[in-house]
Amino acid sequence: MKLTGFVLALIIMIGSNDIIYAQSQPAKTFTNPLLPSGADPWVIYHNGYYYYTNSLQNKLNIWKTKNLAELASAKKKTVWTPPANTQYSKELWAPELHYLNNKWYIYFAADDGSNNNHRLYVLENAAADPLTGAWEFKGKVGDATDKWAIDGSVFTHKGQLYMIWAGWEGDENGQQDIYIAKMKNPYTIEGPRVKIFSPFYDWEKNGDLHDANNPPHVNVNEGPEILKHGNKLFLIYSASGCWTDFYALGILTASANSNLLDPKSWKKSAEPVFKKSEANGVYAPGHNSFFKSPDGTEDWIIYHANAKPGQGCGGFRSPRMQKFTWNKDGTPKFGIPVKENTPLAIPSQHK
Repeated sequence: MKLTGFVLALIIMIGSNDIIYAQSQPAKTFTNPLLPSGADPWVIYHNGYYYYTNSLQNKLNIWKTKNLAELASAKKKTVWTPPANTQYSKELWAPELHYLNNKWYIYFAADDGSNNNHRLYVLENAAADPLTGAWEFKGKVGDATDKWAIDGSVFTHKGQLYMIWAGWEGDENGQQDIYIAKMKNPYTIEGPRVKIFSPFYDWEKNGDLHDANNPPHVNVNEGPEILKHGNKLFLIYSASGCWTDFYALGILTASANSNLLDPKSWKKSAEPVFKKSEANGVYAPGHNSFFKSPDGTEDWIIYHANAKPGQGCGGFRSPRMQKFTWNKDGTPKFGIPVKENTPLAIPSQHK
């Protein structure tokens, strides 16, 4: 049974007449999935609220809630719908909402209906709340090569803004690599892109396709996200095709004092750090983001996954979240994807 967010707290029986006084209290547990469907989940916490978004293909929605466990009943708004017949009208993928220089930005990938034309784009909003105000289309975000690009994310390190994304080295599909570049401002890349890593291990290369419109096989590294802890930066990424059950998370590690534009600064781990669990009925977990509990004491991962094998990249993917901890060497310990409908304690609300 899935908890919906409130429980009856108090029942008082007086004399022979049954008088019921009910007081609403937030539920202390939740179960995955958070929504029936929602690929590429993204979360940001700002001024006491969580703002959530995911891929919807033809529009951009934002959810707003104080408790992500209650995402299904959260306030939701469509904040932008692309105009028809442009290079960015279709296949809107992996939106991310960021707050930079006192303004909101949404980064997303889009095309004109042909995957070969996927590029990264950005919107800007100066309102205090991203569900209000006007979203201005700032245009394409890309380096001088203007190659295929998806899954853009940004982060600031030592005062410098960076963008990371998945891209093609050339103009034909066959392999997705991870790139990084400095940014002049939230909507302009400055300088050349740098390829920091490519699919290398066997577990990153599950990518056979049976589609006349695509290559027979594609190696995939995508969905890069930065996680900082101590004096290290971790780049968590998704590997293998999302159309396979082997979609999983890998990790690269860099020193906080290293040159992030030097591929040699990043060390890739030989094994995935989060992968399918047939025992728990969780397949193809990946394309995640991270957030802290409201009181700042807990670390959480939110990701999408399928409930059955062979469900691929479509609408079966649903958002799930679970708490994670840290290993003695300072690396994240994500554990095993939790089985659906398992009661979990909600993120810690108070210090």
